[in-house]
Amino acid sequence: MNALRQNAFTHVAVTALLAVIFLTLPAIMPARAAVTIQQVKSEHGITAWLVEDYSVPIISIKFAFRGGTTQDPVDKEGLVNLMTGLFDEGAGDIESEAFQNRLDDAGAEMSFDAGRDALYGSMRMLAEQKDEALELLRLAVEKPRFDQAPFDRIRSQVVAGIMANAHDPETTARLSWSKALYGDHPYSRQDEGTRESLARITPDDLKALHGKLFARDNLIIGVVGAIDAETLKKELDKLFGGLPEKSELTTVTDVEPKLGHEIDVTYDLSQTTLRFAYPGVSRDQPEYFAAYLMNHILGGGTFTSRLFQEVREKRGLAYGVASGLVNYDHSAVLAISTATRPDRAAETVQVIRDEVKRMAEQGVTAEELAAAKKYVIGAYAINNLNDSASIANTLVGLQLDKLGADYMERRVDLINTVTLDEVQAEARKLLSVAPTIMVLGQALDGGKG
Repeated sequence: MNALRQNAFTHVAVTALLAVIFLTLPAIMPARAAVTIQQVKSEHGITAWLVEDYSVPIISIKFAFRGGTTQDPVDKEGLVNLMTGLFDEGAGDIESEAFQNRLDDAGAEMSFDAGRDALYGSMRMLAEQKDEALELLRLAVEKPRFDQAPFDRIRSQVVAGIMANAHDPETTARLSWSKALYGDHPYSRQDEGTRESLARITPDDLKALHGKLFARDNLIIGVVGAIDAETLKKELDKLFGGLPEKSELTTVTDVEPKLGHEIDVTYDLSQTTLRFAYPGVSRDQPEYFAAYLMNHILGGGTFTSRLFQEVREKRGLAYGVASGLVNYDHSAVLAISTATRPDRAAETVQVIRDEVKRMAEQGVTAEELAAAKKYVIGAYAINNLNDSASIANTLVGLQLDKLGADYMERRVDLINTVTLDEVQAEARKLLSVAPTIMVLGQALDGGKG
């Protein structure tokens, strides 16, 4: 099933069985304090990370092909996103309706999604029906049909969504925000495209991009569940062995977000949304965890963060406020967001500015750093290893970030060795820069401070 349209299962017995397994999964799976990752390489050189788990009879597979919506041609934005809606609309010699019926018969859930830096796919299936399910996945990945009738229907759905959001304040703000930060870089474009760009796309365009993007050298795979390494090796060759060896990706340059700007997206709304962008830190930089811990103390820790205390607890300016490191392959920012009453928006901006300035100048305390380390170490398993699908997703993410299969073992030490001075240095470096600020809603009363 694709992200644009969720197909209803027609086979009630299979659906009921999957539902029982998935709903009871958290209660019966063992604790995820330690996850054993096996690096599996098939006879034809296809690699995957595997976590065996026989607590329930299911298999989850997640994979990614590097080069997401940034691979859209300049005049055909939305091409990759449109492609993700068509993988279950027929493949090989199986047309759309028959393909979806066979997917239901196999008791499997299949989905595809377009990210900025990668195109993602996944399947979750009953272990005893893996042969049928994986054959359908193979066809979808290797031989999608992109027939005209499904193409026209899915494209119409995307266009309808674009038209429905044409006057949506949040959509307008998101586009203004991306354009302000990234200029003419591919990150500034609409992932779903525009009415005009989609009108220029044809099934032949999908076939051409599929041939460039779907290749073995461009593939990242994570598998979790009731399957052993030797069996997986054979399945990897069946699934992906028919793909071209080399991809043909368009080069994407790194981009520094444009900071120091003020963006007004004026609407008569009952709440004013505020967004701030400061410099970020690339995931591969040695100071990443110092910045991560600093951000956690600033606004990433939800109820315990400084921004939450200053904005909500002390002044009641907003229901919530948060900050986070936003990382793409070619850019990084530290973003802060909140929403408040229009008559208190200017005050909220000033409170956030003041707290950011205080952290930049004074840093954090030893007590704050110790508490942040304890939290981010303990929360990792809860947030990333709580079921087979999330583990598979984590396996792919670790590979995309080139962190190594031993990352989970090293992570605690990487965090614990961060010093107070390193956190202070990141606070000064990142938070002393004038941010880009966006105001969505009524014009501020009293300016931006």
